[in-house]
Amino acid sequence: MRGKLEIIRTAGIAACAGIMILIAGCCSLEGQTFDAPEQNAPAVKRAPARLSGGGCPVVGRQGGNIISRQAFPTGSASSSVVMLEKVAPEVVNVAQDFEYTITVSNLTDCELDSVVVTETIASGLNYKSSTPSALKSGNLLTWNVGTLAGKDSKVLKVKAAAASSGSFTDCARVTYQEKLCTTIKAVAPKLVLTKSAPAKVLLCDIIPIKLSVKNSGTGIAKSVVITDNLPAGLKTIDGKSSVSINAGDLASGESKNYTVNTQATRTGKYDNKAVAKSAGGLSANASSTTVVQQPVLAITKTASRMVFFGRPITYKVTVTNKGDAASANTILTDRLPAGAKFISATGGGELAKGVITWNLGTLAPNASKSVSVKAKAMAQGELLNRAEVKGTCAAAVAATAKTVVKGIPAVLLEVIDIEDPIEVGGQEVYVIKVTNQGSAADTNIAITCTLEDTQSYISSSGDTRGTISGKVVKFAPLASLAPRAKAEWRVTVKAIKASDVRFSVEMNTDQLSRPVNENESTNQY
Repeated sequence: MRGKLEIIRTAGIAACAGIMILIAGCCSLEGQTFDAPEQNAPAVKRAPARLSGGGCPVVGRQGGNIISRQAFPTGSASSSVVMLEKVAPEVVNVAQDFEYTITVSNLTDCELDSVVVTETIASGLNYKSSTPSALKSGNLLTWNVGTLAGKDSKVLKVKAAAASSGSFTDCARVTYQEKLCTTIKAVAPKLVLTKSAPAKVLLCDIIPIKLSVKNSGTGIAKSVVITDNLPAGLKTIDGKSSVSINAGDLASGESKNYTVNTQATRTGKYDNKAVAKSAGGLSANASSTTVVQQPVLAITKTASRMVFFGRPITYKVTVTNKGDAASANTILTDRLPAGAKFISATGGGELAKGVITWNLGTLAPNASKSVSVKAKAMAQGELLNRAEVKGTCAAAVAATAKTVVKGIPAVLLEVIDIEDPIEVGGQEVYVIKVTNQGSAADTNIAITCTLEDTQSYISSSGDTRGTISGKVVKFAPLASLAPRAKAEWRVTVKAIKASDVRFSVEMNTDQLSRPVNENESTNQY
C-alpha cells in the first residue's frame, strides 16, 4: 500500500537543489505526487501535507513527532533509488535534550556504494551526540554509511537541545554511487572413474566388471562416455571385445554405476583399463586386474592283468589336480564291466546300478587321491573297466584298464568195472568217465587203455571211436569238454586166465602238462 504526498508550492519556500533536502526532503514540482513503499515507513496517521517553519513538507504526525520523507532522484518511491525519512519532536523545551532519527533506505534490489548522509544543524540548536557517531565539522554532521544492500536501511540517531525559543530547521542530504553488476559463475566439473573386478576367478566363471563414473567437481560434465577395450582372451557374455557406455550428463556430485559381465576364453592374467571422457575434454581412467585359473584333472587306472574265473580282480584309481586352481565337487565314478561282481571299495565308494561313486571333495592344485575296488571275475575273456572324474570348472577325464579272465581246466578221470569178480571166460565192461570240474574248457582229451595178458579185447564205444593195437586201446581225441560237462567211453574184455588184473587208463589233454593215470583192479577166477 502506498501513501501519497502532494506538494504545494507556496511563496517564501526556498527550493532545494540537487540531492539536498530540508527536514522533509527537497521540494518538488507543483502538484507532483510521491509514493513511498510501506515497508520502509512506519504506519503514520495521515494528515494533509503542510509546510513546516523551514519550508519542508511534513507528511504525518505520530505521538508528538512529525515525520518527513523524500525519495531520490525522482521523488517517487517506485522509480527512485534512495529514500530519506526524518522523525523529530514537533515541540521541545529549551535546554532540554531531545532525539530525532534519520533513516536512509535503499529502494532497489542492488547494492549502493559510497552512501553518505549529511545533516546541517540549525543555528540555535546545540548538538550533543549521535549514534552511530557522526563526523562533525562546524554545524555539519557527516555519516559515511558505505555500502547499503538492496532494500536495506540504516537508522541514524541525533541528540540535541534548543538554546532558545523559536523554530529551527535541520536539513539532511544523501549522496551515493549507483552500480550495475553482472555475476558470472565459473565452474570446474571433474570426472572420477572407478573400476573393480574379482581378483581371481575360474575359467568357467562370469567376471563382473563394475564401473562407476562421478562428477566430483562443480558444474555439469556433459555427454560422458565410458569406453573399455577388453584385453585379448576376454569378451562380454554376448561376444563383444569392446564396451561403450553413454553415461549422459553428470551434475555436480552425481555418479552413475554400471556392471559389464565378461568371461575369459583362456587362463591367465588380464589387465583391463577403462576411460571416461566428456564433451568438454574431461578425461579419467581406471584399471583392474583379474587372474583366471582352472583346475585340470588327470586320472590313472590299473587292474589285475590276469585272473582265473571266480577269483578277485583289484582296480586302483588315482586322481591328480594338475591345474592352478582347486577342483571343487570332485566326483569319481567307476562302472564295473558286466563280467565283474562288486565286492568292496575304499575311500567311501558307493555302488548303485553297477556304478561306484566317490565324492572326493575339493582337490587342491598338485594334490592326489587314490581309491581301489575289488570285484569277482564272473566271466572269462577280456574285461574292460572305465573310470571318469570331473569337478567344478574342470573338464571330465577318463581312464580304462583291462583284465584277462581265464578258466581253470580241472578234469576228473574215473574208471570202474561193472562186474567184479568175474569167472574165466566171462566178460568185463570197464567204464571210463571224464568230468570237467574246472571253469575252462578242456581240449583234445585223449584216452588210452592198456590190457593185461590175462584179458582179451572184445569191443569199445564212447564219445570218440576206439581202435585196438595189441593190448592197447586208443580212443580218438575229444576236441573239447566244457566246464561241468562229462564224457564217457567203454571197453569190453574177456577173462582168459585167473588173475588179480589191473586195467590201466591214461588221459592226456592240451591243458595238462603230464598224463593222468588211473587203474581199476578186477579179480578173475
